[in-house]
Amino acid sequence: MDFLKHMHSGLRWLVLLALILALVNAFKKWKNKGGYGAKDKTINLLSMVLLHTQALVGFILYFGGDLGMKQLDNMGNATARFFAIEHMLAMLIAVVLVTIGRKRAEQSKRDAGSHRKIWIWYGIAFIIIMLMIPWPFLSKFSGVSGYM
Repeated sequence: MDFLKHMHSGLRWLVLLALILALVNAFKKWKNKGGYGAKDKTINLLSMVLLHTQALVGFILYFGGDLGMKQLDNMGNATARFFAIEHMLAMLIAVVLVTIGRKRAEQSKRDAGSHRKIWIWYGIAFIIIMLMIPWPFLSKFSGVSGYM
C-alpha cells in the first residue's frame, strides 16, 4: 500500500497540472470565441483520464488502506474523519463534475459555449480538489495531518 500512497500523492501534481491546462485553454478560447477542436478535446480528455486514474488509486486506498474505510469507527479524530468521509466524498464529487462537464462540452455545438462549460464544470471541480487535498503545510491549521 505504500507504493499506492506515494503514487496517489505524486499523481495529484499531474492531475492539477492537467486541470490548470484545461482551464487556461478553455478560458482563452471562450473569451476569444474559439472553436472546440481536436486539441481541446484531447486536453480535456487527458485531464479527465488522469483524474479518473487518481480516483481509482484513491478507491483502492480507501477500501484497502489504513486511512479510508477502516477509520469509519474513529470519527472523533479529525484526520480519520477527513480521509474516511470528507476527502473521499469531495473528490468523488469533483470526478463527477469533470465527467459531466466534459460530456456536456462534447455534446454542444463545439464552439465557445463548449469552452465555457469546461471552464465552469472543471473550475468548480478544481476548487473542490484544491480545498480537499491534505496539504502538509496546512496541517497545523486544520487539525488534519497529511499522510505524505
